[in-house]
Amino acid sequence: MSRQTKNFRQALEKEELRSLAPYATKSAESRGRLYPEKEHPYRTAFQRDRDRIIHSSAFRRLEYKTQVFVNHEGDYYRTRLTHSLEASQVARVISRVLGLNTDLVETITLAHDLGHPPFGHAGEDELRELMSNYEGFDHNLQSLRIVDYLEEQYPDFRGLNLTYESRTGLFKHPELLKVAEERGMGKFDSFKSPSLESQVVDLADEIAYDNHDVDDGLTSGLITEKDLDKIEIWRVVKKAAKISKSLKPEVRRYQIIRGLINWEVSDLIKQSSHNIKKSGIRRAQDALQKDRFLISFTPDLLALREELREFLKNKLYRHYRVVRMTDKAKRFIRALFQVYLSQPEQLPPGSQKRLKAEGAPRVICDYIAGMTDRYAQDEYRKFFEPYEKV
Repeated sequence: MSRQTKNFRQALEKEELRSLAPYATKSAESRGRLYPEKEHPYRTAFQRDRDRIIHSSAFRRLEYKTQVFVNHEGDYYRTRLTHSLEASQVARVISRVLGLNTDLVETITLAHDLGHPPFGHAGEDELRELMSNYEGFDHNLQSLRIVDYLEEQYPDFRGLNLTYESRTGLFKHPELLKVAEERGMGKFDSFKSPSLESQVVDLADEIAYDNHDVDDGLTSGLITEKDLDKIEIWRVVKKAAKISKSLKPEVRRYQIIRGLINWEVSDLIKQSSHNIKKSGIRRAQDALQKDRFLISFTPDLLALREELREFLKNKLYRHYRVVRMTDKAKRFIRALFQVYLSQPEQLPPGSQKRLKAEGAPRVICDYIAGMTDRYAQDEYRKFFEPYEKV
């Protein structure tokens, strides 16, 4: 092995110190992992975290977990996996321009939806209700539980043993720290705002799901361009794009949504750069003690986005077909939870081994939260359709 190859990771770490902004999180300054491991010769600590997420079973299951439309409604709707990839692309661009650590941003983005149960927000709402007397349910904390405990790939420890920075990056809000510690999920230093990298992920996530919900809503026919023409941000982008009437509807739609994403990303970068400069922060730790997010949109665009989000809430998420899907999904989750709780011996052997130490509600919650839409539907049929094989 040549000297250059042997010191490749150190060269990457030096490049970070040279090229990243002083307030970026540096991999060489990581607080390390719960279980000490020898550093990898070719990858930084955060690159290693990202790769562990990509190779996890929880990440693969995101392919069959959906957000608004249940998996069997159509192959063209976004899944949690495609959403994570789209959000990661947006987050990488923002972080690169701001001089933040792109590897850490990518890690947090790819991991941020791991804790979501099947059937999108309906599944999370139902699990939260079912677990209200058993320490509750939150998808951010569930993501941490997955990377810290539920994934099993290594002989010397449970979980993926990610760095402290990747783990705390999953917390969008500081109040989750206290809840995590109360549940014995680790010790964390308090902060007023998450890291700048985590803040980027939070807003890149919003940009991605707002725009792909518009796209999926139009594709499904639940909303129309005529509906959207009443929304100012849509009208402005449509006019600026100078869309030809001769274009195919799907091409026209893509060009407008492309313009929306570009506007939001550009606005976010401009305002965030201003906020960071004005704040005077010089180290990554400085951002943690700020009372508000430094990564933000301009007030004008924030107001325009709010109108669009209110439109989506009223016209798409409350559309009668979506409400039907949501209600059906909640019934699936509740029925499965209750049947497992009535007789936990129906859980698979791996889950049964944890019942005594962790209690049936938490083990059942973990099991259901890990299901894909398709698997949850299959389980439901096995329990409640008389002629379905078990």
